[in-house]
Amino acid sequence: MAAIAHIQTASSSFGFSRLSAAIQRLQENRARRVIYRQTVRELNALTERDLDDLGISRAMITRLAHEAAWGAK
Repeated sequence: MAAIAHIQTASSSFGFSRLSAAIQRLQENRARRVIYRQTVRELNALTERDLDDLGISRAMITRLAHEAAWGAK
């Protein structure tokens, strides 16, 4: 009987750690999406002259936002 209780405790703690890891991944992904959207919004708000001064074209904005949120590939 003690062996069964030990197995149930171990399996439930394993399930909890998997759930915790999944929740943490969801939170990290949400934070990355916030960074992505904020970066796109801020770069789109710049004028063409401002973007030219930074060496950025409008076509580069989504790639740069992706790199800001998830890092360079």
